[in-house]
Amino acid sequence: MGKHNLTVLNEFILTGTTDRPELQVPLFGLFLIIYMISVVGNLGIIILTKMDSELQTPMYFFLRHLAITDLGYSTAVGPKMLVDFVVDENKISYYFCAIQLAFFLMCIISEFFILSTMSYDRYVAICHPLLYTVIMSQRVRWVLVAIPYLYSTFVSLLVTIKIFNLSFCGYNIISLFYCDCLPLVSLLCSNTHEIELIILITASIDLISSLLIVLVSYLLLFVAILRINSAEGRHKAFSTCGSHLTVVVVFYGTLIFMYVQPKSSHSFDGDKVASIFYVLVIPMLNPLIYSLRNKDVKYALCNTWKIYAISFLQFDTSYGSYKLSHGLQVSSVCLHKLQ
Repeated sequence: MGKHNLTVLNEFILTGTTDRPELQVPLFGLFLIIYMISVVGNLGIIILTKMDSELQTPMYFFLRHLAITDLGYSTAVGPKMLVDFVVDENKISYYFCAIQLAFFLMCIISEFFILSTMSYDRYVAICHPLLYTVIMSQRVRWVLVAIPYLYSTFVSLLVTIKIFNLSFCGYNIISLFYCDCLPLVSLLCSNTHEIELIILITASIDLISSLLIVLVSYLLLFVAILRINSAEGRHKAFSTCGSHLTVVVVFYGTLIFMYVQPKSSHSFDGDKVASIFYVLVIPMLNPLIYSLRNKDVKYALCNTWKIYAISFLQFDTSYGSYKLSHGLQVSSVCLHKLQ
């Protein structure tokens, strides 16, 4: 890095998702659809788990906060990435880059520990059903989400402030479509040993500790399930954690693919694809997985549709009776399929 002169940077240039002009329009359309599904799905989960009386359990409390973090880090990156498809040069200001990095890190670190908290919640629900509501009281639930939020805020601010307090070289091109800590560190002309050590330690703590909680919780959970005598009981127990297990495998699998593979097999294109997957695709998949695999969520959706149809169609005085019966018919079909 010594070949570059120290300069005061006002902006960075993002390389974007592709440098092929013929792919700009189709990729813009694809990512716009993915992001819109993600926003609608996660907002739907947040509203549904807040408003529906049947979803006021610890499991859906944690699901709501998972949706908040999904919406947070996808929104930190998604809109800017979409704008870059329609502008000539993918520029991001110095301060907006810092804000994007801090907000992205805060949400992604929170997701680590909310997923591990949800695995512990499933363990308590299956292994200690009689004490479930006592162990997972409202106070305990808030503590279990407050700690990840506070810790992630501290780490994100620490990393962001450390990086942006160091000197950048004249070279300001970030080889990604958003501001991430490792590409930014590669642009520094200052001694990067301290910040690299901080990133390594915090990333190791986040990944290993949260993954360890998940593995231990599911190990104890599977042992308990195998002790259930009836096949129906085992199937019911597995079904209660199937959605969460799917989300965990997809999330951790993507991150392990990105960061644990040997340096010799690393490629910028491969890292971009993996980044797109966990920044945009995973936040879209999570609400779909929970809505398609979870009968309670599907029932709540149908019930909400029924209430919405009745309330909305009452305003139509001309064709109210026809539309009301049609709305109730759709709701009845929806509820019948869940039975």
